[in-house]
Amino acid sequence: MKQFLDFLKPKAQPTIDSYGQPSSGVEAEQIQSLIEWLFASLLNAGYFGKSHLIWYDSDKPDPSLEQVIRKPMRQGEPVFLYRCGGRVQPPPNGYYWRMMQEHPSMRIYQLDSFSSSKQSISYSSVRIL
Repeated sequence: MKQFLDFLKPKAQPTIDSYGQPSSGVEAEQIQSLIEWLFASLLNAGYFGKSHLIWYDSDKPDPSLEQVIRKPMRQGEPVFLYRCGGRVQPPPNGYYWRMMQEHPSMRIYQLDSFSSSKQSISYSSVRIL
């Protein structure tokens, strides 16, 4: 009976905090589509926590957006960036923007640290026979 009741409980869902969206110049339909894609990607990855999406326009940079990513970085929460202009926001020291090639726009990036990329490189070199 307890298993059945656990099944009926609502599952936690990821949340996405969005920054710079009103001044991004991106159309509402495109924003909706990207948010839905990112939400589905987080669910598919089994992530049910808080994440952050920055809408960055390199033609009209907003310096306050640079400060936004510091707290989530310290808390280990995923940070994403949608590139509205020609360039991405400069990443903090020790980090880089990894393009998420899974999205057809080729404009969405995830903030990764160089230390985590070194780990993934070493894991990818191990062969399992």
